[in-house]
This record gives sequence, C-alpha cells and structure tokens, in this order.
Amino acid sequence: MVKNNNIPASKEFIEMEGEVLELLPAASFKIKLENDHEILAHLSGRMRMNKIRLLPGDRVKVQITPYDLTKGRIIYRF
Repeated sequence: MVKNNNIPASKEFIEMEGEVLELLPAASFKIKLENDHEILAHLSGRMRMNKIRLLPGDRVKVQITPYDLTKGRIIYRF
C-alpha cells in the first residue's frame, strides 16, 4: 500500500476560534466555537511544554479533525 504524501498535515484539520467555557479534569476544556457548537479539547504539546495556562473566558484557536467534530486540540491562546 502506497502512502499519499502530497497533502500537507495542516490541510487535514479544520481551524476555528472559540471561547473556553469550562476546565475539565485531565487537561481537557469545554470550548464554545464561533458557530455556537460546543466541543471538548485538549492542549497541544507546545502549549504544555511552554506551560500556557487557560482560564474560562479565554479566546483560543482550535484544530478539529473532520472525522470527529466533537473533539479538538487547542493550538493558540489570544
């Protein structure tokens, strides 16, 4: 089986902005997106390494996989 490497990894995700609603156990967060959907998200590795902390009300950028639109990864805090 041949792997298709023509598609960049960043094109496989949907990026949206949202607001942190709630802090959950295990470094998870409930995020309300711009389109009023609520998803569960976790911090990206770079945000963990740099010890970026989030509080309810923070604006964030989230990557969502098209396969599961209820979970995501927080990649940036505004």
